Amino acid sequence: MLAAELNGGASAQGLFGAPPPKASSGDKSPPAVETSPPAATAPESKPAEPAPAAPVLPGSPTAVVKPFYEHLGLELDPSQRKNFTDPAKTVLDKSDALRASGQGECLDPNMALDNADYDKLAIDRSLRTIEAVNGDEAKVVVAFVVEGHQHRLEWKLKKVGGAWKVSDLLSVTGEWALSQYQCE
Repeated sequence: MLAAELNGGASAQGLFGAPPPKASSGDKSPPAVETSPPAATAPESKPAEPAPAAPVLPGSPTAVVKPFYEHLGLELDPSQRKNFTDPAKTVLDKSDALRASGQGECLDPNMALDNADYDKLAIDRSLRTIEAVNGDEAKVVVAFVVEGHQHRLEWKLKKVGGAWKVSDLLSVTGEWALSQYQCE
């Protein structure tokens, strides 16, 4: 499991690197014909296979976030409020009250997916997480690709009563934060 300093300035962009360049059909040139041994050039390689995921430790910040990718829309389920603390909990409670009043919805039902189209297979194949803990605060950065578009979200957590709870959810790519929603 990788750990980084929360206040060390490591951003989600830095944690997962820049997206790979897209090859265009005009970039291909015919293979060179060599008559002598090749000079000291790097061998041609296949795209790297992702490293096997580290096991998620029970009770860790990543263990709190993981179910939101196994059961999409779970963050809007009132039974999950036990996994949230303020400011996220207040926004979710206000959203529940708005929905119950019949005045409509405030939050998108797939916030954990950065409001991207749901493609479970693509998400499962590309989903990567990294966790950073600093005392009683933690971040879990989640990255995945859907239809060629990279998405990065940052889950902020606080330790409350000995358990990790989500305090905010930010989309690095979509530039929104759960704590900024006004569900009134």
